[in-house]
Amino acid sequence: MIEFIVAPATLPPETRIYAIGDIHGCLDRLVQLHEAIAADLLARPVADALLLHIGDYIDRGPDSAQVVAYLRDPNSVPGTRVVNLMGNHEDMFLKAMVTEDDAVAANWLMNGGRETLASWHVPHKLRHTAWVDRLPAMELDFLRDLTISHREGPYFFAHAGIRPGVALDQQDRHDLMWIREPFLSFKGDLGVVVVHGHTPGRVPVVRPNRVGIDTGAVYGGELTCVVLETDKLAFMTA
Repeated sequence: MIEFIVAPATLPPETRIYAIGDIHGCLDRLVQLHEAIAADLLARPVADALLLHIGDYIDRGPDSAQVVAYLRDPNSVPGTRVVNLMGNHEDMFLKAMVTEDDAVAANWLMNGGRETLASWHVPHKLRHTAWVDRLPAMELDFLRDLTISHREGPYFFAHAGIRPGVALDQQDRHDLMWIREPFLSFKGDLGVVVVHGHTPGRVPVVRPNRVGIDTGAVYGGELTCVVLETDKLAFMTA
């Protein structure tokens, strides 16, 4: 049974959001969470359900290719709208696919790229300019087309967070995928409640201005989904 606590913002009635944190190639946990979400929707139907993935689908874990293929199915949880955000690891991956700079490619490899290439059966010792030709075009297109941010009522979703003091429509793309400070320590009003991943912790973080849902699944922690509805929230884990 889901145990709710008071949320830092309020959604309209008959609206529910399921937002899943950093996956990093942990396919089995993602499937478990999707099954739990489907069961929750069956037990507690709602008129408008959003399923959002916060980014970092690839790197470090064993099943990056399989996670991307799975996420390409918009009906993995029937009855939901689906939004997939871009994380900094997708950003690094996409830059590595087009760069002529050896250092850019090497940086991605050191941050989990070796495992990602292996999941697509691509040898990382190949010249990096040859990687892109070995990868499935449809899955590359999926990653290129990921959304950078999403707003749903009083909640704003971005992989890493936002820069305090900057209007939402003026936020820098790099910040949305990469920022830590001064966002994490900022205690003031951001105008929205930001739901983000990127900075792992052992448990989710709930503050008046943000909700952090990266609980380090690939580091031995759990994969976390926050459930937002009316004036309350809860967490599912796998």
